[in-house]
Amino acid sequence: MNATPQDKDPVDAIIEQWATVRPELDTTAMEVFGRVYRLARTMGDRVEKVYARFGLSRGEFDVLATLRRADKPYALSPRQLSATLMMTTGGMTGRLDKLERAGLLRRSPDPHDRRALQVTLTEKGLAVVEEAVVAGLEVQTEALSVLDAEQAGQLAGLLRRLLAGTSGS
Repeated sequence: MNATPQDKDPVDAIIEQWATVRPELDTTAMEVFGRVYRLARTMGDRVEKVYARFGLSRGEFDVLATLRRADKPYALSPRQLSATLMMTTGGMTGRLDKLERAGLLRRSPDPHDRRALQVTLTEKGLAVVEEAVVAGLEVQTEALSVLDAEQAGQLAGLLRRLLAGTSGS
């Protein structure tokens, strides 16, 4: 799909520059991943600002959201959280410390394994994550509104396929 002059974005300028100096290059991948990267950065920044209104970073929101998705009693082990969020246990400890000090979660002995800990959302944490997820989705939905429902569905499917094709690398 060729862009009209008013549709051109910074990636188009980069592609045009490469076409001038290296016309033999197929820059299709650069067009796709350049836009994916810029979109991820832009939307990440927007969502980060929304979460900041709740006193959270994106990473802290991710911890609370992972606990919330675990459903009642909203509890997981630190190891389960680390695995889900693809973080080291050391990195997870810092996030858990901050969220616990804020009263959004608590750590306690695992009732099924005395050697392990369990991380549980507090009522305050549940209330914060419930509001923050809605606010974050509002920003994302607003950005997605430039596409109709069919286009959004196609894009989601194409990105799913692309992600599946790259996750083994």
